[in-house]
Amino acid sequence: MQQYSTEQTTKSARTNQHETINPSILYYGTPVIILSTLNENGSTNLSPLSSSWALGDCLVLGIGTQGKAYENLRHHPECVINLPDDSMWGKVEALGRLTGSFLVPEVKEKMGYTFCQDKFRTVGLTSQRSVQVAPDKIAECPLQIEALVEHIRIPEHTPNMAIVEVKAVKVHAHSHLVSDVNKIDPKQWHPLIYNFRHYYGLGKRQGENFRADK
Repeated sequence: MQQYSTEQTTKSARTNQHETINPSILYYGTPVIILSTLNENGSTNLSPLSSSWALGDCLVLGIGTQGKAYENLRHHPECVINLPDDSMWGKVEALGRLTGSFLVPEVKEKMGYTFCQDKFRTVGLTSQRSVQVAPDKIAECPLQIEALVEHIRIPEHTPNMAIVEVKAVKVHAHSHLVSDVNKIDPKQWHPLIYNFRHYYGLGKRQGENFRADK
């Protein structure tokens, strides 16, 4: 049986000691997406989001109710989930300061948001026609997921946020990411991670799930 010294035990106790805190944000490290939605004039609005997850072909998005993306999805329930890689953080950050709402909500104006009619051109991104939905895709994003809105719910405890459930109907990937039929090579895919309002890429690979090659 391995013996641990008093010094090792003390160090381990210090490492695992917790503090109770009240953080202003809880972005504990999630992939960034850029959501394409359809404006009332038929153009495409782009909105960076840091709250999403996927289960099969169902994706769940967290969207602020005062933003243009929420307004657009209520009127036209289609979207594209564009996933930027870690080299695109500068464009994501530039998008984050812009809003597609001509009348900027007061709360967003105080945070420094400004109105932008053509976010593609302003930020330096290229629009691509989608196959099955109306909003355009972003050519530079290595992964693009066309989706249909299935359900929108506003939690009673958080009325300024909407939980949006969408169904993926078409997935596109840059060719260099495709390792086999219908498979993405994880060694080639480098998602942009939003970690407590800081941008990161992936670290060193640590291992794989037992179903990785299924």
